[in-house]
Amino acid sequence: MEALGREIAAGLGGGEVLALVGGLGAGKTRFTKGLVAGLGHEGEVTSPTFALMHEYRSGRLPVFHLDFYRLGSAEELIGIGWDEMLDEGGVVVAEWADRFPGMLPPEARVLAFEVVEGGRRVREMG
Repeated sequence: MEALGREIAAGLGGGEVLALVGGLGAGKTRFTKGLVAGLGHEGEVTSPTFALMHEYRSGRLPVFHLDFYRLGSAEELIGIGWDEMLDEGGVVVAEWADRFPGMLPPEARVLAFEVVEGGRRVREMG
């Protein structure tokens, strides 16, 4: 998962939204660790489950890493600065993005993470 994150990071230019969907343990946070590292951030990357959002600004692009799982409403998402993050020109990574699909911009890339026999896989959804 981390290698895939690094690979995708190489092609990012800013302004992207990556909407990650999939169950617990499917690899969403590990993917994000690779993506953030691939953008040049050298610090620790952790799950935003309890913090709701982490910012990583030391790399080539700022990364806003969110977890929609514990949010109760779209209003809470707006309250933590969703619109500002989208306007900043960095990369927004939203785990459990299927909780609020109506908040995603039309150009968001939706990546579905699945645990399969022998490992994990990711597919981009149209």
